[in-house]
Amino acid sequence: MILTSLRTTAFRNLADAEVNINGKDVFLVGENGQGKTNFLEALYFCSYAASFRGVRDRELAKTGEKEFSAAVTLQDSLVNQVQIKYEGGKKTVVLDGKRIEDRKDILSVVPCIVFCHEDMEFVAGSPERRRWFFDQCLSLYDPVYLEDLRRYRRVLKSRNNVLKEYGGNRGSGDPGSLLDALDAQFVLYGTKLMEKRETAARLFSGIFSPLYQEVSGIAGIGVQYVPSWKQGDIPAITVFLRDRRAMDLVAGVSLSGPHRDRYIFSQGQTEFAGTASTGQRRLLALLLRTAQARRFSGMTGKNPLLLLDDVLLEMDGEKRKRFLAVMPGYDQAFYTFLPEEPFERYRKPGTLVYRVQNGKVYEDV
Repeated sequence: MILTSLRTTAFRNLADAEVNINGKDVFLVGENGQGKTNFLEALYFCSYAASFRGVRDRELAKTGEKEFSAAVTLQDSLVNQVQIKYEGGKKTVVLDGKRIEDRKDILSVVPCIVFCHEDMEFVAGSPERRRWFFDQCLSLYDPVYLEDLRRYRRVLKSRNNVLKEYGGNRGSGDPGSLLDALDAQFVLYGTKLMEKRETAARLFSGIFSPLYQEVSGIAGIGVQYVPSWKQGDIPAITVFLRDRRAMDLVAGVSLSGPHRDRYIFSQGQTEFAGTASTGQRRLLALLLRTAQARRFSGMTGKNPLLLLDDVLLEMDGEKRKRFLAVMPGYDQAFYTFLPEEPFERYRKPGTLVYRVQNGKVYEDV
């Protein structure tokens, strides 16, 4: 599957236009702030109906505009066009002219993995950002996991509302029977997530560890999944929650559960990310995405679309060469470069090269 064109209207600073992207490799060359990353963001938006920068939909509209759209046409795919519109404060996803109600239905249409500076948050950021990354890894190839995750979050929200309502001095009465009913679902969906997270982390580590050693020369870097619930089975966790209920009520929130799980990058018994240099952390983030793409391909037999936003810029020549040697398989890849970068040396026969200036995309001649 490859994308053959991208059309945007009032999307960020991009000019309203349709751009031919019918090539295996597409280079976007331009100074900072001209629209290269916005172009990648529009492609990502057509894959996830969301921004990889974590901003709200309305912030994607061009300055002064309240509505926008992005659409891609596809080749060698069961779907010929994906269009996403934001109008009247609402987002609409359309596949081949037919509106879909659940945006998860587009995940399998344009499977996309982005490499960007924000990925550093998976290494040096909060546990929540690491959970987000691994949840995305699983959701790309396991729709059942995504459904269980959604169900868990709905139960968690209901449970937190009850804890807030009855906790401390804010409420009166005994919420015991209500929490018993919620906890049955809370533990059911939570243990399903735990089981798949544990397996995924182990298999992911088996891909990631040799990758990191090959590029960096540092051996033994792995991924460990650390669940919030240590008890393991449903009856034991149910008892644990009941015993801790008073603490949850005082706090007004659920103090344990998969929403508080952690993932650790370790070297033996030591947490590696906390002692790694900035360069090692950048490489860690970059190879996490590489492992994500390889894991996706291994599970589905398909190659993802790759979006690489200035990822080669901060690597020295040797690490850049090693990274390119371990690039995951892909049907199509988009790269951004500054004009002074040696992008010509990476150009292959058939590579499309575009200059980006003031939101306009020009074919390089």
